[in-house]
Amino acid sequence: MLGRLLKLFGVYWIYERWLRHVVLSRPLPKHIAIIVDGNRRWATRRGWPPWVGHRYGADRLEEILEDTLKIGVETITLFALSTENMRRKPEEVGALLSLIKDRAEKLERSNLIHSYKVRVRVLGRKEMLPSDVRAALERLERKTSGYSRHFLNIAVAYGGRSEILDAVRSIALKVKNGLLSVEQIDEKTVEESLYTRGLPHPEPELIIRTSGEVRISNFLLWQSAYSELIFIDVNFPDFRFIDLLRAIRTFQQRSRRFGL
Repeated sequence: MLGRLLKLFGVYWIYERWLRHVVLSRPLPKHIAIIVDGNRRWATRRGWPPWVGHRYGADRLEEILEDTLKIGVETITLFALSTENMRRKPEEVGALLSLIKDRAEKLERSNLIHSYKVRVRVLGRKEMLPSDVRAALERLERKTSGYSRHFLNIAVAYGGRSEILDAVRSIALKVKNGLLSVEQIDEKTVEESLYTRGLPHPEPELIIRTSGEVRISNFLLWQSAYSELIFIDVNFPDFRFIDLLRAIRTFQQRSRRFGL
């Protein structure tokens, strides 16, 4: 049995190294976004409560973040908690928010974040979060605000429609106050009012969704207009580096025409 396991592991390791070489020999997407899905299903299938799946998913997120930084991806956006998720059972939401606070504090101390000069930003309606969770996330943002080599966006209490609504309200207020005319409003005006404003590459070239669901679920609706979408039939706690590499390779094999 041990011999079979060692043989399988050896084959896997060789394949992963080969695939990594293939992926790194071609241009990488500058911005990868991941819809983190399947934590609850992963836990339920094992007879565990949902919060256990979220904790394993959070561990996997840290590993995936390290993997993306090591291969040289500039920007990664993680869909961690949607505005719709906030309406789940209070005990599950409470466990999720506690986990987000814990991991934000861990990231603040992380050598990985500081050695790779990762600027962390929170995308979403932070006013919906408990004060201690919001404070932890804002401390993380402040501690990394001087970095500009890599960018990590954490979508928390986030909804794509809410983001566009907030942008429209911001633009309408400028028009009302005489700072902007209706005729001046264009795509750039909207982009500068979105949560992703100021990023060098605000539009993800590649969006990955785990768990086998084939929908975008109110995620980066404006920014994803020309994103390549890849859906992976594996729950997020089982999402491996090799799955990430396969997704990037698929992206590299596609022809991006942007409607032309």
